[in-house]
Amino acid sequence: MSAATHSSLTAPRGSRRLTDGIVRGLVYLSAVIAIVPLVWILVSIVSKGLPVILNVDWWTKDLAGTTDRRGGGGALHAIIGTLEIGLITAAIAVPIAILGAIFLIEYARGTKLARGVSFMVDILSGIPSIVAALFVFAFLITILGMGRSAIAAAISLVLLMLPTVLRSTEEMLKLVPDSLREASYALGIPKWKTITTIVIPTAFSGIATGVVLGLARVMGETAPLLILVAYARNLYLSPTSNSMGTLPTMINTGRDVAETLAGYDHVWGAALTLILLVMGLNLLARWIAHASRLKDR
Repeated sequence: MSAATHSSLTAPRGSRRLTDGIVRGLVYLSAVIAIVPLVWILVSIVSKGLPVILNVDWWTKDLAGTTDRRGGGGALHAIIGTLEIGLITAAIAVPIAILGAIFLIEYARGTKLARGVSFMVDILSGIPSIVAALFVFAFLITILGMGRSAIAAAISLVLLMLPTVLRSTEEMLKLVPDSLREASYALGIPKWKTITTIVIPTAFSGIATGVVLGLARVMGETAPLLILVAYARNLYLSPTSNSMGTLPTMINTGRDVAETLAGYDHVWGAALTLILLVMGLNLLARWIAHASRLKDR
């Protein structure tokens, strides 16, 4: 190694060393600023919510017949309501998103139509949740007279989940080598069968990860639930009911409860339960991605 090359690899000196130290310090400071509030929030929620969720009644009872003054009851109605609305949302959004991504990549790649659809999806991904809720309220409830219900709330959440799943599916389909498609076509396999038997199975892990992450995103939304479905303290299973308990609306309803009342702890328990559900979905997405990598090896 020459002397010039060796000198270029040594540590910076003078003003360069000072600049490097300042930038390094700013990076560490930014990391601390980002981490400290997160840790503070998690510690507060876990310390106040853990005693609540460790009670068996929290997972087996609803709030029917209870009051904030007496306390008691659980979050069964809110947990089931959150999962039910999430599943309805996924049942509507996932097929549309996957079929849309297949159309953009396999049939309309590079065309003006594909670019236009991608542009609209990008716009949709930036729409605030309350705007999506107001649109559904104006169209389904005001114009069509559908009425407030869990289905109406799920439809508004579809508008939020759709771009996330479509974008992730689109990127996964792009990663499938064209050589696999060409080999299938060379064997005389039709395009639709190539997509269903080769392209989608190859990208399945990435698609599944995007679906889980999209579901995790919408499960914590509050604005559509506040506008499109009333909060219920007891368990309702019908998606057409105008009332249904969910964890976000349970938190919103209980935030005005005085700290001295027994029902105040329900807010922290619901917050911790929601965090655990979302974290579980994110861990599931990571597990799917990890299992896929092991399978590829």
